[in-house]
Amino acid sequence: MTYLGESAALLTSACWALNFVCFTIAGRRVGSASVNLVRLLMAWALLVLLHLALYGQAFPWAAGGTRFAWLGVSGLIGFAVGDAVLFEAFVLIGARLAMLLMTLSPIFSALLAWLFLGQGLNLPKVLAMAVTLGGIAWVVWDGGDREPHPHLWRGVALGVGGALGQSVGLLFSLKGLAGGFPPISANLIRVTAGLGALLLYFGARDRLGGTLGGFRDGRATAYIGLGAVTGPVLGVVLSLVAIARAPMGVAATLMSLSPVLLLPVSRFAFKEKVGWHAILGTLLALAGAAALFFV
Repeated sequence: MTYLGESAALLTSACWALNFVCFTIAGRRVGSASVNLVRLLMAWALLVLLHLALYGQAFPWAAGGTRFAWLGVSGLIGFAVGDAVLFEAFVLIGARLAMLLMTLSPIFSALLAWLFLGQGLNLPKVLAMAVTLGGIAWVVWDGGDREPHPHLWRGVALGVGGALGQSVGLLFSLKGLAGGFPPISANLIRVTAGLGALLLYFGARDRLGGTLGGFRDGRATAYIGLGAVTGPVLGVVLSLVAIARAPMGVAATLMSLSPVLLLPVSRFAFKEKVGWHAILGTLLALAGAAALFFV
C-alpha cells in the first residue's frame, strides 16, 4: 500500500495548523470577518491561476451540472455556513471547548460514509480512531474550562453543528470527486461557491467595503495570504486527495490532528501553558494515528 490518502490527511493537519496560526494573528489585527472574506478572495485568485497553468482554462466549466451541485453545496457548507457556525461557537463557549466538540467530526464522517457510501471499518481501525480521538480530546480540553458559560447549550449545539457540517461537506465533496475528477478543480468550485455566498451576505448587509478593509493592513494581509495558501488552497486540496484515497472516517481522524500539532506553537509563540496531560494526550493521539497506517 502507498498510504497516499493517509499521508495527505496528515499533511492536511499540518497545513491547517499553520493556517490557524496565520489567521489568529491576522484576526487580532483586522477581525475574523475580514479574515474570512479576504482569505477566500486570495484563495480563489490563486486557484484560478493554478487551474489555468495546469489545465489550460481558468475554471472547470465542463464539470457538469451534477458535479457542480455536489461541490457547490460542499463549498457553501464548508466555507460559508460551517465556518460561521464554528466562529460563533468560539464566541459563546471558547475555542477550547468548541475544538473539543469538533473532534466529533471523524465519528460523524465514518457514520455518514457507512450509511451513504458503504465504506466499512474493521474493529482495529475503529479502535485506532478511538485512541486518536481520545488523545485529541485530551489535548484540546487540557484540564477543562471551568468558567460558566451563559449560552452553554447554544454553543454546544453550534459546536456539534460545526462538526456535523464539516462531515457533510466531506461527503458532498467525495460525491463531487466521483470518476477521478481533479481535486484542484473540485476545490476551485467549492471556493467559488463559498466566496459567492459571503459576497452576497456582506453586500446585502452593506458591510462589504468595511469587511474588505483588511487589505489595508499590510502585515495582516501577509498573514492572510500565507493562510490562504496553507488553508483553502493547499490544505483543502490535500483533504480532497485524502478522502478520495482513504476511508473517509480514517482521513477525517488524521485531519483532526491540528490541535495536537499546535501544542508547541501555543507554548512558544502564544506563551500558553501546556500541562503534562496535554503532552501525554499528544503521544496518545500520535500513537493512534500511526496505528491507522498498519491495521
